Amino acid sequence: MESSIGSYEAKTHLPQLLERVAKGERITIMKRGVPMAVLVPPESVKPQTTPKDAVQAMKRFQKESAPTLGPGITIREMIEEGRRF
Repeated sequence: MESSIGSYEAKTHLPQLLERVAKGERITIMKRGVPMAVLVPPESVKPQTTPKDAVQAMKRFQKESAPTLGPGITIREMIEEGRRF
């Protein structure tokens, strides 16, 4: 179920609104007819990415999009080659 409420009314009736949201209702808070916020049950919100997942995603991206200098030669390989001499 979805409903909307004015910001002043939301301020004065917040505990009751939270109970309604806990039961699964979605409530939009309006200010002068403009939506300002939405109260939703926590289970309806997509979980945030953990820092560990973000780091792993960045490492995968870095590995997949590494610049190359010809077929199969990466800048990293050239740097390592230069260190040997």
